[in-house]
Amino acid sequence: MPGTIDAAQAISADLAELRHAIHAEPEIGLDLPRTQARVLAALDRLPLEVTLGTGLSSVTAVLRGGKPGNTVLLRADMDALPITENTGLPFASRVDGAMHACGHDLHTAMLCGAARLLAGRQPELPGNVIFMFQPAEEGPGGAAPMLAEGLLDAAGDRPVAAYGLHVTSGLLPAGFWSSREGPLMAAADTIHVTVRGRGGHASRPNHAADPIYPACQMVTALPALGRRLEVFDPVMLTVGTFHAGTVNNVIPAEAKFSATMRTFSPAARDAIRTAIPELLGGIAAANQVTAEIDFEEGYPVTANDNAEYEFARQTLTDMFGADRFIRTPQPVTGSEDFSFVLEQVPGAFVLLGACPPGTDPFSAPFNHSAEAVFDDCVLADGTALLAELAVRRLAAS
Repeated sequence: MPGTIDAAQAISADLAELRHAIHAEPEIGLDLPRTQARVLAALDRLPLEVTLGTGLSSVTAVLRGGKPGNTVLLRADMDALPITENTGLPFASRVDGAMHACGHDLHTAMLCGAARLLAGRQPELPGNVIFMFQPAEEGPGGAAPMLAEGLLDAAGDRPVAAYGLHVTSGLLPAGFWSSREGPLMAAADTIHVTVRGRGGHASRPNHAADPIYPACQMVTALPALGRRLEVFDPVMLTVGTFHAGTVNNVIPAEAKFSATMRTFSPAARDAIRTAIPELLGGIAAANQVTAEIDFEEGYPVTANDNAEYEFARQTLTDMFGADRFIRTPQPVTGSEDFSFVLEQVPGAFVLLGACPPGTDPFSAPFNHSAEAVFDDCVLADGTALLAELAVRRLAAS
């Protein structure tokens, strides 16, 4: 819709200024006081009902339309990553060891912009909009605490649809959109394994129960679990840490390793939780050691509702043209805690290329890189889409 795009472009300089200020002072985790203050300043004087989180630096703002109707939810994450920035940007991070390497500074500015556009259309809106500004998407997770603090009841009646977006610094050209129906992003869980044996002198292994050898067997056996599961519902297991021993001539009493598990359906997630103890327990028993397995539950699968995905796809192709939409061919192996919202509210999550124009998106440093660069040129597009999704969805209710 040209009107919404034009309105977003008219405030693009303000959006870039806000984005640069957030980018220069990144904050990590649940406590984001400076970022929260900037969001509140950007929302000041808009006709919003604002609630702050009690256990985290979240902002929930409600815009009540001038006409009766349903409620929709729009979301942005606000936190940065524990990375030292290496982009050379004039607004690069001034905080050692922290960087907006995943583009959440753009998300925050876009949602502030959408609130501004929608506030200007308040009298004609048939319903309400909840603006969800959440910390800690990069961990330990801010969506679940916001839900626990009553996010979905902020407007009185629960939202009928929820929408969010994520920028990418590579893979997609600037201004190109991508998404898919059903599973879009993986569930991410962690396993921590402690193999306990009996320590001893390395020259007399028969008088000890070496935990290192069976732990190595476990690491190499884990990828084979995929052969026990549905081939078209894959599981990805990657061991990221392994710790054992202190010196070369001592057999330690224990070895530890941890791995990330990525799945794309609740069925696969449940199946792997059953299969891992069976496999590792068998290896431990064969080597006369024990294996203690702790599962750390992370984010569930980010799954788009089919109808809401189609609605979002149609909206963005109407606005930007079908040639700027690329259907995501298979789910992305990264994870996203907007999944907790989508478990309770039908909705859609879309990706937006923010690779600097003139840069090859396939070789550009990707999200979470110390050299990742997200271009301001997409700020107006993201703002316009969020606002238009709310307008059209409320009108269709």
